[in-house]
Amino acid sequence: MAKDLLFEIGLEEIPARFIRAAMEQLKERTEKWLESSRIRHGEVQAFATPRRLAVLVKDASERQTDVSEEVKGPSRKIALGEDGAWSKAALGFARSQGVSPDDFTFKELGGVEYIYATKNSKGVESASLLAEGLTGIVHAMTFPKNMRWGAYDFKFVRPIRWLVALFGSDVIDFEIAGVKTGNVSRGHRFLGKETVIQQPSQYVEALREQYVIADVKERESLILKQINHLAAEKDWTIAIKEDLLEEVLFLVETPTVLFGTFDPSFLNIPQEVLITSMREHQRYFPVLDKDGKLLPYFVTVRNGNAEHLDTIAKGNEKVLRARLSDAKFFYEEDQKLKIEDALAKLENIVYHEELGSVADKVRRIRQISDALAAKLGAAESAKVSRAADICKFDLVTQMVYEFPELQGTMGEDYARLAGEDEQVAKAVFEHYQPRFAGDVIPSTEAGSIVSIADKIDTIVGCFSIGIIPTGSQDPYALRRQTAGIVQIVLERKLPIGLNDIFDIAIQVHENSRNLKLSEGELRITLYEFFGLRVKRLLEGSIRYDVIDAVMAAGYDNIVSVVSRSRALADTIASQENFKTTVDSFTRVGNLASKAGAAVLDPALFSEAAEGALYEAWQSIHLPYAKALDSGDMTLALSLLSGMSDAITAFFDSVMVMADDEAVRGNRLALLAGVDGDMKSFADFGKLVW
Repeated sequence: MAKDLLFEIGLEEIPARFIRAAMEQLKERTEKWLESSRIRHGEVQAFATPRRLAVLVKDASERQTDVSEEVKGPSRKIALGEDGAWSKAALGFARSQGVSPDDFTFKELGGVEYIYATKNSKGVESASLLAEGLTGIVHAMTFPKNMRWGAYDFKFVRPIRWLVALFGSDVIDFEIAGVKTGNVSRGHRFLGKETVIQQPSQYVEALREQYVIADVKERESLILKQINHLAAEKDWTIAIKEDLLEEVLFLVETPTVLFGTFDPSFLNIPQEVLITSMREHQRYFPVLDKDGKLLPYFVTVRNGNAEHLDTIAKGNEKVLRARLSDAKFFYEEDQKLKIEDALAKLENIVYHEELGSVADKVRRIRQISDALAAKLGAAESAKVSRAADICKFDLVTQMVYEFPELQGTMGEDYARLAGEDEQVAKAVFEHYQPRFAGDVIPSTEAGSIVSIADKIDTIVGCFSIGIIPTGSQDPYALRRQTAGIVQIVLERKLPIGLNDIFDIAIQVHENSRNLKLSEGELRITLYEFFGLRVKRLLEGSIRYDVIDAVMAAGYDNIVSVVSRSRALADTIASQENFKTTVDSFTRVGNLASKAGAAVLDPALFSEAAEGALYEAWQSIHLPYAKALDSGDMTLALSLLSGMSDAITAFFDSVMVMADDEAVRGNRLALLAGVDGDMKSFADFGKLVW
């Protein structure tokens, strides 16, 4: 027999950003507890609104399953005395397992006989376990922030106000923080009232009658359906940002979409400012025309029904008008601030107590940018310098103070209004790119160079004072900034190595302050840290052993390591006999490691196969180097593979480890030369077949 199980935790309003994780946690903990308690069950559904977390378990067994397990005890030698009687060890084992020694059996394991006991455990009524189990689940739950209330030591995300716990129609009787379980839930705070849940299966419909849509997917579907209907009706494009939709989803129990308008004169403010103000302060969805231009309307979601929507819209319009008036004031006031005056204010903003002010950081960015521009032969070095000088000036503006996420966006707009070159203004925005995984890279040369300079300054600065990410801790987002540099270098195919970037940044930091780490130690740490990001970049599309093999040849040139990885992976996939080639490469590498300081002298060749391998190697050596330099890694690998037959013939007819020391050294030197070219592509010995 089976019954449905319902458990609802009624709370004061939970922060929207906590709810989905809390709902999933409740479901996972319930499933794990049921499994560990040997209670069979069907589907487990989770529900959540701002005021509740709930889980519904279908067809939970009324009894635990019986278990019968075989437990190994002492060996026969220890279990039986010389007189054939059970020893103290055997009797103690029987007591610990709750069995009689008469029930022991003997089984051989690894050539030794052991006693075994079959331990039977009969399942108990599930109802007798539920109160303790559900209480334990609640106490085990964790949240980013907890609360205490009243005189209770118990902590939870928000105070518990009611509990519903039903197994079938029976209430599971227990109490948490002074709140006793029952079968009474609460509806919408204003539209609904208390409702009795007679059976767990009635939960969703009983709440629906009290203006609560408990199912998260249904609530989201309702919101999107109403938004899409409104967009079609008005011929609008309503910009739905996923994180805003997620937040709104957990702010309402009965969603009703409505729209309002604002004064078109506000459209003179940059569109990004208006959209940010609507989204961040008011949780509104902006309305755009078909060309992506902002219209003087907004869409919001009410936590209630469709009554008096005009009144609700007017109230929202009044609040938004105040918000946009503030934004307009900030925007107009910021334009009175000259860029040079803003830069002077950066002297008073501490970037880090050991790394100086933001102005100090800007000066380092300028120096790194200039050096990078020179190394890359930048066509517009003056624009790079100017963009680096002013890249952070908008941090002191009122608009960025109010909306930090607009840094760079406002800098570009204000720089353009101040008469800065268009590419310089654009670079002020772009130097923050890529801001997150999947974001685009800067489109301008200046933006790319200043972006790398800004990011490497942060990374080297933090590493030099001992701030190095460990585990999940990365407060300065150094992993993300490292990935950003890798992405820019790769996508723009910049002809610069990681060590060149490190050298420039380390030198700038050394000139401005003392480093806690030695230059050599810092460079090694940086190289390894960037290596992890390059590896992570490749892991999505390249098998692990290919990545290990290619990166063993070095990853200073990011473009090269990615190209080599793809060429090797493609060759392995397309050429069935490539394993034979790799085996020959690996054999060369194993012997080449013994060459030491031996010098190659072709005059010492005594076997035809030696000369043939030497000629094969010499014929591909320069073309191979040119292929590497040009980035044609498929050709480079093909040239290496072309030596396979000569290598096989060499090993078939030549004794490498000859008795004559000079001959042996010369043959090893030949293999070392061949292996040197191979190792510049990959360490083929790391490939796994």
